[in-house]
This record gives sequence, structure tokens and C-alpha cells, in this order.
Amino acid sequence: MERGSEGGSDGLHTTPRSAVRQRFDQFAAEVAKFGAVGTAGLLVNLLVFNLVRTATDLPVVRAGVTATVVAICTNYIGFRYFTYRDRDKSGRTKELTLFLLFSAVGLVIENGVLYAATYGFGLDSPLQSNVFKFVGIGVATLFRFWSYRTWVFRTLPAREAVASAESFLEPLPEGRTIPERRNQRQHVG
Repeated sequence: MERGSEGGSDGLHTTPRSAVRQRFDQFAAEVAKFGAVGTAGLLVNLLVFNLVRTATDLPVVRAGVTATVVAICTNYIGFRYFTYRDRDKSGRTKELTLFLLFSAVGLVIENGVLYAATYGFGLDSPLQSNVFKFVGIGVATLFRFWSYRTWVFRTLPAREAVASAESFLEPLPEGRTIPERRNQRQHVG
């Protein structure tokens, strides 16, 4: 019997993971990284919120907004350089603008919950404020995850990324230019 031909598991013949499984694993890794940065942001947010509440005379919601702004700044660094470090980096100004726009929406969601609890229901003890701040962060996090991965930290289209990488590896034939090579690829592929 030939080595690795039937039934045996000798490590020579392994089945590749399905495309669905690979995408699921990539998504799970992204969620884990997003969660790690988000957890750090949550801690910064709650720490600053409680520090501002106890050290200043700012109203609860203003303390919440201040804490959210500090957390947004720390989260951008974590998302750009950890969670989404492999994503398209070509348009940093656009990326930062979109990040701030969607973060502002998240800020409104997060502190809207705190506002409703504090001023709508009169729940403003330190414990109640922390509970509703936490709930607001949770609701806003769902929105942020969707918006950041969909609009802010976009993946490079695979075909463009491969074509771009290949263009640097192949020598140009005599008398041809890069645009001619791209046109040739478009007709072939």
C-alpha cells in the first residue's frame, strides 16, 4: 500500500478548510480583536466617566460625553494599528473623517441611553449612571462594529490587491508601459 493513499492519516494528505470556514475564522478573529480594543476602550470610558463625575461638578451626561471622546481617541489607535492593521491605508483623511462621523453617532446612542435614564426616569445615582453608561456603550458598540468594518476600515478588493502586487513582480517587456499591461490583464482575466 502506498504511503498516504488510503484511509491513513500520516499528515501528507490534509483536506483544505472550506472557504466558508476560512471566512468564519477570519470574522471570529476580527471580532476578538475588535473586542480586545473595545474592552480597553470600555475601561478607559468608565474610568474617565467616574473620575470626571467625582472630581468635577459636570452633569452626568457631560461627564459621559467627555469620557466617550477620550475612549474614541484611544480606540482609533487600537483599531487602526491592531484590529484593522491589514486593511486599506490609502485614504487616511477619509478614514479618520468616517471614523469620527460614526463615532459621533455612537456617542449620541451611548449617551442618549444615559440621558434617558438620568433625565427621563430620574435614575442618577452613581451605580445607576454606571449601569446605563454600560448599557449605552453596549448598544453603541453594535453600531460601531458594523459601521467601522463596513465603511471605515475597508478591505482591499482581492483582485485589485493581487494585480497591484503582481505588477511590481513582473518585468516589463521591451517597449511596453504599465497601463498597457493592465489593459492586457483586463481582457484576459
